[in-house]
Amino acid sequence: MIHDIEPRIFNNKYDPKKPGLYDLFLAYDGDSVLVREDKEKLWYPSFDDFMSFDPSLMERAKYLFSIDDINYFLIEDKGLDGNLGWVYANTGRFRTEPKYWRSFAGAIGWQLNRWYDNHRFCSKCGSNLEPSDRERMLHCNNCGFSVYPTISPCVIVAVYNGSKLLLTKYAGRAYTRYALIAGFVEIGESLEQTVHREVMEEVGLKVKNLSFYKSQPWPFTDTLLAGFYAELDGDDTIILDENELETAVWMEREDIPPNELRISLTGEMMDNFRLNKI
Repeated sequence: MIHDIEPRIFNNKYDPKKPGLYDLFLAYDGDSVLVREDKEKLWYPSFDDFMSFDPSLMERAKYLFSIDDINYFLIEDKGLDGNLGWVYANTGRFRTEPKYWRSFAGAIGWQLNRWYDNHRFCSKCGSNLEPSDRERMLHCNNCGFSVYPTISPCVIVAVYNGSKLLLTKYAGRAYTRYALIAGFVEIGESLEQTVHREVMEEVGLKVKNLSFYKSQPWPFTDTLLAGFYAELDGDDTIILDENELETAVWMEREDIPPNELRISLTGEMMDNFRLNKI
């Protein structure tokens, strides 16, 4: 999965250090990230690469995290593709980059970039928010309000009935591959209650024998995914919520499409069932 970058070590401890010339920075423009034009892999810029273009970038850099001994910083400037050899590439590249640590770095940086961009002002009094020098937090010096990065819990549910797995396709989304039942945890719910509610709401089915599989950070939607396998309880007739899903079908193990991307918890859970590991 995208966060499985071993033997490389991801360190997200907040440390508002100053960048060095050979540290890397991540710069975004909407749904695109700045990369080297002549590289097939995601190749992020160092401050040294931009010294002649804009030497003041280092003064505006925000520390993000490190992977091994490489420090990553955020630059919020736009128009950096004016430096010859650098272009903005669609963040969809994060889903196809074979070197997971490169795509993971870009995706986590993108998540933090959205958080900073969405929280420039205090939601209580409207004053400017300032970054803390002790933790990854934004603070309002006027009213004392604090904001931490947004992480929303979400369940992924693989509903099975004997040798069949319930596969779905989302309604009205660009993503057209098969997926599993998924949904956000509501106020006052446990993860298990969310599983039962989401399955009933989306396909009208009851489930039993819930089994937690594993979790995954999913920076594309600011979520923490919790994966469950759940056995059908009773009638297998699907009642589709057409606002959420385009289709939902029971599929035999041998007919389940192989997991080609290998970056998501959903894909891994589907593949495990297909290979009879579950």
